[in-house]
Amino acid sequence: MMGFLMVFIGGGLGSICRYGLSLYFNTTPGEIPIGTLTANVLSSILLGFLIAYSIKTEPSNMVKLLLMVGFCGGFSTFSTFSKEAYDLLQLGQQTMALCYVLGSCLLGILSVYGGYKSGMAFLS
Repeated sequence: MMGFLMVFIGGGLGSICRYGLSLYFNTTPGEIPIGTLTANVLSSILLGFLIAYSIKTEPSNMVKLLLMVGFCGGFSTFSTFSKEAYDLLQLGQQTMALCYVLGSCLLGILSVYGGYKSGMAFLS
């Protein structure tokens, strides 16, 4: 039961942070949604760092559930990303939608890798 609570708390905090970024980077329809992209990249960097942290320090399962599953899961958002890509397509912005999808995926993977490598170096 405590695991569910950790995911709930972390997810709520991550969602609030994502919402704040979306308000701050309020984009116009037809433009790349910078708020969602920023949240997904930052969450990927953090997740990569936390993976390295978990390897180096072996934190408790509760800490992993709070930060990795809860916070990172709530902070990043695949459903919003998918909806925004769909919106770009609906507005006739096929090239921008393709750039957004490919760029987000590539940046996400590179961000996890960068966060992991940074974590391994920082925690050495």
